[in-house]
Amino acid sequence: MGIEVGGLLGLIWLIILVWAIVKVAKSSAGGVAKLLWILALLCFPLVGLIIWLLMGPKG
Repeated sequence: MGIEVGGLLGLIWLIILVWAIVKVAKSSAGGVAKLLWILALLCFPLVGLIIWLLMGPKG
């Protein structure tokens, strides 16, 4: 049962990460800023997502 719970949590995490990347790509931020945010989200998924939620582009 532990594998199924871990797999479900991993899937949820992947969905959240993809959502954040799509939000960054659709934001009004400049191209370089978008690239840096996406790289931060991919390289540091947990920390990058928290920082993006707090300080990322709005809109």
